[in-house]
Amino acid sequence: MAALKITQYKSSNGANPRQRAALRTLGLGKIGRTVEREDHPTLQGTVHAVRHLVRVES
Repeated sequence: MAALKITQYKSSNGANPRQRAALRTLGLGKIGRTVEREDHPTLQGTVHAVRHLVRVES
């Protein structure tokens, strides 16, 4: 499968605890931090939970 490049571009201030946990699971937590992850359904669900805080590139 393809790798996804996930970048946090908005702050998690004001986000609920589940969204903050999703960001930690992805390896994010600071604005501008980028991680590369292998695309799979579990990752897609996690990204969907914080889609308003991150940008995804393939």
